[in-house]
Amino acid sequence: MNDAILVLNAGSSSVKFSLFARTADGPTLAAHGQVEAVNSSPRFMATGPDGGVEKHIWPVGTPLGHDGAVGHIVEWLKAHCAADYRLVAAGHRVVHGGVEHAAPIRLDADALAALEKLTPLAPLHQPHNVAPVRSLMERLPELPQVACFDTAFHRTHPRVAQMFALPAALTDAGVRRYGFHGLSYEYIARTLPDVDERAAKGRTVVLHLGNGASMCGLKGGLSVATTMGFTAVDGLPMGTRCGALDPGVLLYLMNERGMDAQALENLIYRESGLLGVSGVSSDMRQLLGSTDDSARDAVDLFVYRIGLELGALASALGGVDALVFTAGIGEHAPAIRARVCRAAEWLGVELDDAANDARSPCITRSGSRVSAWVIPTNEELMIARHTRRLLAGRSTPAL
Repeated sequence: MNDAILVLNAGSSSVKFSLFARTADGPTLAAHGQVEAVNSSPRFMATGPDGGVEKHIWPVGTPLGHDGAVGHIVEWLKAHCAADYRLVAAGHRVVHGGVEHAAPIRLDADALAALEKLTPLAPLHQPHNVAPVRSLMERLPELPQVACFDTAFHRTHPRVAQMFALPAALTDAGVRRYGFHGLSYEYIARTLPDVDERAAKGRTVVLHLGNGASMCGLKGGLSVATTMGFTAVDGLPMGTRCGALDPGVLLYLMNERGMDAQALENLIYRESGLLGVSGVSSDMRQLLGSTDDSARDAVDLFVYRIGLELGALASALGGVDALVFTAGIGEHAPAIRARVCRAAEWLGVELDDAANDARSPCITRSGSRVSAWVIPTNEELMIARHTRRLLAGRSTPAL
């Protein structure tokens, strides 16, 4: 029987899971799946160790909540994986670790309470990230659990890169730039030495382009600057999030449009970005296939903002040796990669159109001063690796 680590990645309406077998070569994916729409009409789909796919749909109007979703996942694992895999730990993606956490931590009641106190810094993410922790504590109280933070990788930023031009008392109280998508960036940083030694040791800008989008400047594999700041709504326009916004706009909307905090939250998190500009969709695939002028505007703005942020990150790094595209859009939208690379020709990027269209790992010409790569990210594997390292040598009861 193989030891296995369960990785849970919970969002506002879904709980994704991956089961990784512990092998000599590191964690190896054995099973994965998710429960979607946990608060409305839940749907479950999972791929087991034998490759078989199981689906389950609950009756309309039968919400599970996060606790019910975790319970269903645990029961599915018992039924389909317990004969071959012995669950020894669980790792969780937690968006916010505050200023205290620059590495994963072992979770207990006190640690969980401390993470819940960070909810005001990430009110739309933190409660959903920690809910499965409590659920597993009740169901499997002896199971070691580990929190891996999206903010931790960016704790290497220089102090000045973490500051807003606000009174020091507010900075000291935690109002500062944290950065997010750190687990994705960390995975890319750890993978780069096997892809391009120059990029790994040098100055690389990673573009995590998905429904949530950000960019990060790496120097020698360490995060130096990133586009997201105090919250995950800052920086680039995203699927439904506005990205960087003049704070005066919010004051105007409050004073002249009578919008309250809830209305502003809905606007900047759920009604803006690609969806808001296009009025068509938050899905880049649909926008690229659309002939609507507003869809074109949304794509143009997305690419334009990437170019501006790339210039800023190049300044923070003192130059750029490589670009890396990752996440849904970065990995699967060659048209966006092409436009970004062409706009970055001033940096020394020479796109190889054929390689880009063929989704080759390297999409620049031989001799390009700045290389560009497409590297799939894997946050779940990063969490499994962290969990294994933190709990190395521990033994726990079987599932």
